[in-house]
Amino acid sequence: MPYLTSRHAVDLPLTIAGAARRERQKRTAELLELVGVAHCADRRPAEMSGGEQQRVSIAVALANRPRVLLADEPTGELDSETGAEVFAALRTVNRELGVTVVVVTHDAEVSGQVARTVAIRDGRTSSEVLRSHETADAPGRAEEFAVMDRAGRVQLPREYREALDLTRRVRLSLAEDHVQIRSDRDDHSDRGGT
Repeated sequence: MPYLTSRHAVDLPLTIAGAARRERQKRTAELLELVGVAHCADRRPAEMSGGEQQRVSIAVALANRPRVLLADEPTGELDSETGAEVFAALRTVNRELGVTVVVVTHDAEVSGQVARTVAIRDGRTSSEVLRSHETADAPGRAEEFAVMDRAGRVQLPREYREALDLTRRVRLSLAEDHVQIRSDRDDHSDRGGT
């Protein structure tokens, strides 16, 4: 709403929910401060940068204390530095308020900024990457997992398929503690060839 200041934009959902005036003022100030745009409280969208507008939008979305925040391409129109500020705000919201933040994006660089990435390929969950962030005592790590659906299907990442020339069929072998997947390109016995 281009005619509302940031303060009024955050206050609106609180007003609709019936919050008392003092509670609304306190919550609005806390949220704008939390996402780093307290200085924009009396500004309208046209008077703010794109990153400031995004962070005000996050504050508006948090006004009535949701447990989950859905962010669809939150950095899609932003440069990398401003996008990093928006992701810092989302991490702060997660850490300080305990809100689960779900980010939907096509930007592969976003995955390095979040603790967990779930990839969807051909309409199905295909892989999941879990990251631990670097601390003073230990470097950060990332570990990728393939996701198995209820029918036992697993999608292999494209780069694995291409590196090993895996096509329509693969050979499986069961070992004591793992399943081995190999290309069938060297096996001619079941193709009718010699």
